[in-house]
Amino acid sequence: MNIDKDLVAAMATPLVLAILLEGPSYGYAILKRVRELSDGDLEWTDGMLYPLLHRLERGGSVESEWRDSEASRRRKYYLITEAGRAQLAEHRRQWTTANRTLGGLWTQAAGA
Repeated sequence: MNIDKDLVAAMATPLVLAILLEGPSYGYAILKRVRELSDGDLEWTDGMLYPLLHRLERGGSVESEWRDSEASRRRKYYLITEAGRAQLAEHRRQWTTANRTLGGLWTQAAGA
């Protein structure tokens, strides 16, 4: 499925923050989780994810730290902050309103 780039951009921040709410994660694992959650419909690239993570870090919504992995390769892990949790809660309120509004219209249109 080809999802409009504006819709992908609109949901990128809340999606990444929600994934980090599950626990600290690194880039490749976040990309894999997005693919998994969307049943393969969203195929993000490094070029989309890392600028978003860096913007969220500059804005104080996430923090990062280097950790050793089992393969003794260091990875940069991202963690959601309290500011990120608050930002996610606001995104959740906005998406709930959008979903309710569109859902009502689509249900109404299907019955017409």
